[in-house]
Amino acid sequence: MTNTNTAMSEAINTQKRWLSPAELEAEYGFSKSTQAKMRMTSSCSSIPFSKIGKYVRYDRIAIDKWLEDHQVQGCVAC
Repeated sequence: MTNTNTAMSEAINTQKRWLSPAELEAEYGFSKSTQAKMRMTSSCSSIPFSKIGKYVRYDRIAIDKWLEDHQVQGCVAC
């Protein structure tokens, strides 16, 4: 298991895995309106979520991975 996976695994053991839109806003800073806009986009950059009936939930593991996958690297030669 890599260090990133180990750290994520340890964090998840002490935190709630599935987040409501309000909890995602509080922990990650994405406003509810921004979340709704990101859910409506059908591109590879849309935020991962699950919907059961009218309830939207975010998987903390998927959100952390999504953030890592969309990380922008700075220019080394700049």
